[in-house]
Amino acid sequence: MARLVGLIGNRPDLGARMIEVEGQGLSFRRKAGVTPGWGVGFYQSGEILLKRRPIDDRPVIAIGDVAGGIRTDLLIAHIRAATVGGQRTENTHPFRYRQWLFAHTGTVESFTSLRGRLRESLPAFLLRDVRGETDSELLFHLFLSFLHDAGELDRPDVPAENARSALRATLALVDRLCAEEGAGPSAMNVLLSNAEYLVALHGASLMAYRTYEGPADVGRLVGDGGLGRMRLPDFAQARVTLVASDFDDDRPPAGWTVLPERAIVLFTRENEPSSESL
Repeated sequence: MARLVGLIGNRPDLGARMIEVEGQGLSFRRKAGVTPGWGVGFYQSGEILLKRRPIDDRPVIAIGDVAGGIRTDLLIAHIRAATVGGQRTENTHPFRYRQWLFAHTGTVESFTSLRGRLRESLPAFLLRDVRGETDSELLFHLFLSFLHDAGELDRPDVPAENARSALRATLALVDRLCAEEGAGPSAMNVLLSNAEYLVALHGASLMAYRTYEGPADVGRLVGDGGLGRMRLPDFAQARVTLVASDFDDDRPPAGWTVLPERAIVLFTRENEPSSESL
């Protein structure tokens, strides 16, 4: 069991607070024989910063310990219980390419047999960027290759619908190759972002989100903490959303909304999530 978490909002000062409050239900409890690792990628002033720890032997890893205190309005965090590839930095999610971040849970079916074919599907310049051994990193670069084919890879402002199309094409290719190997479709969850939006692909264990918005909601989030001295009107347009998957017992925290099965869902700073079926 791993953990996948994303955050997007329009108030960087509220992101860390939401992770502190809601992240209590997202802690990863180490299981016998499993030594997890973790990583978090986030945006500050248009730049991507990464924190990675390939091995963490604490009995409990809290999302607040991983991502708390980071002042950002968009991040992806991942706690990894390795199934493919060793525990080293190059295999630790999230992966980054230019303005994109990518993290994934699940395993590509028949990956040992398909690794070579997946690598052959990549243009040479993207293949050179693959540093690790995971199916996840190859999935990310397949997504990038579909953006490249569409003439979108060099654009800093790729429309969300084009990113969703490239992600859908990635999954379709992997499923086709799996079928050729006599395997079923791969079950996976994905979080993908650039500096403007967050995309969730829900194709495996339960995925859900929680949004705080407006003075009353955000006021409850802030409470008597350090931001509590701000006036409620300051929160009138505030909005922050946390999305996660791979919950313990496949059960999200109270108050969360479950994402549709086999869907790609777009999260932005201002609007309600929009969902498309796979």
